[in-house]
Amino acid sequence: MSASKPAYWRYGGQAVIEGVMMRSPRYFAIACRKPDGDIIVHAEPIAQTILGKLQFLNRPLLRGIFMLVDALALGVKSLHFSSQVQIQNDPEIKPVSKPVQEIAIGASALGGFAIGIFLFFVLPTLLTDWLSREGWGSVARNMIDGGLRITVFLLYVGLIGLMPEIRRVFQYHGAEHKAINALEEEGEVSTAAARRQTRLHPRCGTSFVLLVLIISIFVFAFLGRPPAYIRIPMHLALLPVIASLTYEIIRLAGMYKGGFLARVLLAPGLWTQYLTTREPSDDQIEVAVAALQRVRELEEGVEADAATPAPAANP
Repeated sequence: MSASKPAYWRYGGQAVIEGVMMRSPRYFAIACRKPDGDIIVHAEPIAQTILGKLQFLNRPLLRGIFMLVDALALGVKSLHFSSQVQIQNDPEIKPVSKPVQEIAIGASALGGFAIGIFLFFVLPTLLTDWLSREGWGSVARNMIDGGLRITVFLLYVGLIGLMPEIRRVFQYHGAEHKAINALEEEGEVSTAAARRQTRLHPRCGTSFVLLVLIISIFVFAFLGRPPAYIRIPMHLALLPVIASLTYEIIRLAGMYKGGFLARVLLAPGLWTQYLTTREPSDDQIEVAVAALQRVRELEEGVEADAATPAPAANP
């Protein structure tokens, strides 16, 4: 059975710890490989999202940032589930209480946010401020700032990819892409079909982040060079706007990914995915396929129910 066009980009996913999360408009499923080798699959409906509650926000150039917030919340939930699978099924790991887990997740998120601000905003500013003494103008320095942000991002991704644990996550990332590509290109969700596909995908978060960084170079370049205590908060405030614009660009490019302009827009992100994905093993592809099969069954079941006419009432 071939996939219809709308199905091509209704499905997405994320690599988690020893597994993959796949989502559709109404459901998500997480498949994880347990320490004993078995696959566990957990699926449930997606809780009402921000855009689900506030439909008036579901507009181009506005919906992107809220979709990102919803995706982040689902991603954190999926990572928590996958970590619990490993902890509960490994006798050498002591279980941790839920409050401690939540504190640890919150501290990690805050720490990551602080590191991100330093690496992508404070550090480039410190490295380029001295250029003013050499006669460089604000536009040139801001452009160099943007180039440094991209360089830092690529170096960071490349270095963490050398860690064995992160490398496995990147392999599951590749498996997620292969499974989605199998559905989109062949209308089939199977290990054999996924194995034939590329590990790159245009709607990847890597492509999104890189395109945000590229667009921000041109936006920030012409905002002058106010003091850092003004410039950094101003740039942070503009990021949601840039992210929303980027979401629409990737959304359209993903729909028309065969076109020349779409290929040009998507090319940098696809190249960067060689850093954030690795070729997965068949065992890892099997996990991604299990998650996609489950969420597709649930989604199509809902559609089938909706398409079935109600029985005529008895006279």
